[in-house]
Amino acid sequence: MSGPRAYTVDVIAGDGIGQEVMPAAITCIDAIAPALGFTVTWRDRQWGSDHYRANGRMMPVDGLDQLATGDGILLGAVGAPDIPDDVTLWGLLIPIRREFQQYVNLRPIRILPGVISPIAGLDELDLVVVRENVEGEYSEIGGRVYRGRPEETAIQEAVFSRTGIERVATYAVDLASRRQGRLVSATKSNGIIHTMPFWDEVVRECVDASSGVTLESVLIDALAARVVLKPRTLDVIVASNLFGDILSDLAAAVAGSIGVAPSANLNPPRQYPSMFEPVHGSAPDIAGRGIANPVGQIWASAMMLEHLGEPLGAQILVDGIESALAEGVRTADLGGTATTTEVADAITRHCLDALATTVGRA
Repeated sequence: MSGPRAYTVDVIAGDGIGQEVMPAAITCIDAIAPALGFTVTWRDRQWGSDHYRANGRMMPVDGLDQLATGDGILLGAVGAPDIPDDVTLWGLLIPIRREFQQYVNLRPIRILPGVISPIAGLDELDLVVVRENVEGEYSEIGGRVYRGRPEETAIQEAVFSRTGIERVATYAVDLASRRQGRLVSATKSNGIIHTMPFWDEVVRECVDASSGVTLESVLIDALAARVVLKPRTLDVIVASNLFGDILSDLAAAVAGSIGVAPSANLNPPRQYPSMFEPVHGSAPDIAGRGIANPVGQIWASAMMLEHLGEPLGAQILVDGIESALAEGVRTADLGGTATTTEVADAITRHCLDALATTVGRA
């Protein structure tokens, strides 16, 4: 008889509320794993702003080598008021994304039970943003000259490769074919004369007639307005690094709260581990108070289980989130009074109840 399926996951709780929502997510997974026949070995990495203050680096010199031996990475939050954001992000999150070729940033956006959209009359939403994650506008090419002088100049180059566009567009087309068959591509080809027409051309080439997917290219300003005014007309959006970053946060706000939004940084060929994280930041203003919303972290953990090959576990976690919210167990950002731990406990309880029915034992 074969033993349980075993996974090794690196845990980077990071900064601020990451230290609070991460234990909540781990508790939920540990609760359901035995009944579903898998185990997770958690490798705790004490990396982040405290590591930077002590060592001048966000992670060890060989940090990427350490992560490369795992099956996945679960990230909490990165950022501290006393350290510039470019130091925290480029010292931890972005090197992981690029070294491990996590070129798809996947962000599902839904209105969860009990969460109220700020858009009047919007009570249902289900869309996915597929963001190119390693090139585009967020390149390292450029620099500054004449620092401190009146003629000081900053130059930042956007990098769009055919390979980079093709692989993210192909992923988005496949996803759209398994959903409603509708793909919207974010562009700005009327104003950005080289990269955006190139983006449009390559994305268009990736939509094969046999896929059954219809493609619509929409200018980013019009698309941003559409996310707010007509969000139900959207299903899968594919976008460059910058556009996808902005659109996914906007759509999460339309869905009621960025605090519940998850994301996955995927290496689709599985040559390297993928990384899963909530969209929210480190929220230093509420850190240490026990009131942080753990839903985004737990939903991101469900995405990790899906990627690792545990779809039933992923679905049970998402169902547990929805059941807990539906019964009114919510943190203050969603109008409730529950603590981080109380939300995690409620989600765990609903997961175990579902397991008792689905698997036959809790």
